[in-house]
Amino acid sequence: MTNLRILTFRGPWGVPVQIRPSIALLLLVVLALGRSTSDLYYVYYDAIFLAILVGSIFLHELGHAWACVIQGIPVRRIVLFGGGGFCEPGRALTARESEFVVAMGPIVNLALWALASLAAPYLPYRDLGWIAATVAHINLFLAIFNLMPVFPLDGGRLFQLGLLRVLPARRAMHIAAAVGLVTAMLWIPLMVVLFLGMGLFLAFLPPVREAFNTYRGAARAGVQE
Repeated sequence: MTNLRILTFRGPWGVPVQIRPSIALLLLVVLALGRSTSDLYYVYYDAIFLAILVGSIFLHELGHAWACVIQGIPVRRIVLFGGGGFCEPGRALTARESEFVVAMGPIVNLALWALASLAAPYLPYRDLGWIAATVAHINLFLAIFNLMPVFPLDGGRLFQLGLLRVLPARRAMHIAAAVGLVTAMLWIPLMVVLFLGMGLFLAFLPPVREAFNTYRGAARAGVQE
């Protein structure tokens, strides 16, 4: 069931791209947060918003895939699902390879944010300006969210990889997991405070369970060492 998919196609560089049925959850969230599902005017903008969101997540994962390709690392697949997406390399990566691969996802989002922000004021039509502004806002959010030092997000992995440069592997993992758990717990009250102004945060709950499991695993490894 976890491998169930509604669409598979070949993306850039021949990378298989799989779309899971849970992607429909994003549609439900966008519609739930929309102002009116009975007014076609708002449904139109909600549909564009959803397309930008899914497209931005896809480009984020393509950033990871590109970093693999230029390092000669095969890419097994890219998967998009209701909670986001992931890029699966075809082999285990070294720490140095991982640094570049992991960093490229948020870098793509930051680049899209910068380009869309620069273009928005100069677009001649109101709808085009709104689209560019929405691209900017979504990609800035995705970059910030993914850079949170929480596993399995890119920020948690980058934090661990940075610690590996100066600490033993188990010690680096234990510290990164602890910081990730604390960050995930603090994100929840922050999300509640910002909800009225940024309802999108409800669609991206912090992975508290994953962070806790990572911390527990790291703690057990430390005890056994």
